[in-house]
Amino acid sequence: MSGEDEVRSPDDDSGHHRRVRSFVHRPGRLTPAQQRALEDLLPAYRIDPDIPDLRQAFERSAGLVVEIGFGNGQALAWMAAQEPEKNFAGIEVHDPGVGRLLNALDDAGLDNVRVAKADAVEVLERQVLAGSLDEVRIYFPDPWPKKRHHKRRLIQPPFLDLISARLKPGGLLHLATDWAPYAEWMLEAIAATPALLNLGDPYVDRPTWRPGTHFEKRGLKRGHDIFDVLVKRAS
Repeated sequence: MSGEDEVRSPDDDSGHHRRVRSFVHRPGRLTPAQQRALEDLLPAYRIDPDIPDLRQAFERSAGLVVEIGFGNGQALAWMAAQEPEKNFAGIEVHDPGVGRLLNALDDAGLDNVRVAKADAVEVLERQVLAGSLDEVRIYFPDPWPKKRHHKRRLIQPPFLDLISARLKPGGLLHLATDWAPYAEWMLEAIAATPALLNLGDPYVDRPTWRPGTHFEKRGLKRGHDIFDVLVKRAS
């Protein structure tokens, strides 16, 4: 299984303690257009890693949505175009996806998206103030289906504690997966996070703001159900 956002945890079965990260580095082949985008466009869209508040990356004040692991950027560009009244911060480490998103933003003339090419955990810890986010969206993270790999899953109670601390009261967390056991895992992790309230019953249909994605379509072809989980930070 793979996820739309290409978010990964480290491949570490050594038993030695390592700081949890939200991804694993994987090589990717850059097209010439993606390489040019990284060289020519990234400086205009990149979030300065030294700013202490993501909202400072935008020239206007607006509700801030963070997508963690935007993969090829198709969903993020679509959402930004559909919700121009919001600012979007996309977090991704894989160069081909970043390059593709940059080209899409430039082609569409979208100026309400900024990109952090960094570990999402570090961004949330160092560059997001408490109670400053309106929404966090995480679509199709790697489910790590083998039991011995479950510790690598991104959605864990400590990570949800971090997200809940960064959301505004009433702020929304939107998770999506095509792996039913991971959906159950998500609900259990949410139940273990006191500040979060699950809004599903237990799952909701795909909200209008989330487009269909590459990995969603692949999951459907494999006969998987799609689960959207909506969670609100308690007031």
